[in-house]
Amino acid sequence: MHINIDITRQALELFAADGACVRRYAVSTAVKGAGERAGSECTPRGRHRIRAKIGAGAPLGAVFRGRRPTGEIWTPQLAAANPGRDWILSRILWLCGEESGRNRGGDVDSMRRYVYIHGVGDDLPMGKPHSHGCINMRNREVIELFDLVDAGTPVNIA
Repeated sequence: MHINIDITRQALELFAADGACVRRYAVSTAVKGAGERAGSECTPRGRHRIRAKIGAGAPLGAVFRGRRPTGEIWTPQLAAANPGRDWILSRILWLCGEESGRNRGGDVDSMRRYVYIHGVGDDLPMGKPHSHGCINMRNREVIELFDLVDAGTPVNIA
């Protein structure tokens, strides 16, 4: 299995070992576009791997902070009570860069930038840029993807 994320199309595709596309999802990448620098709030490009899978068994809409469940479940009311909060929901696929100097090491390190594929609130759009650098997905879809991939799965972001 491997994942391709197309920033222009705002799409994530999961491919089987034989090259067949087995899943296709609309996603939301960074509103500030593509870029690798720490603090840029951009989505990093290049070859990555899923370094860690976080949240197995958590309920749909479970809220994470610092990669730990808070005990909250996202609702529109919770979102309204916390305007501006960067919601990380349901599952986390933590990415690490594979290209030294591009997305690994120094001030371009995707893992140290905490770049994830993760769920977000149902009120946020998919198919257009909206994130702070991560790859956002619908909660049911990120849970499905989480169950289909392993830590170490290659992820290419272009």
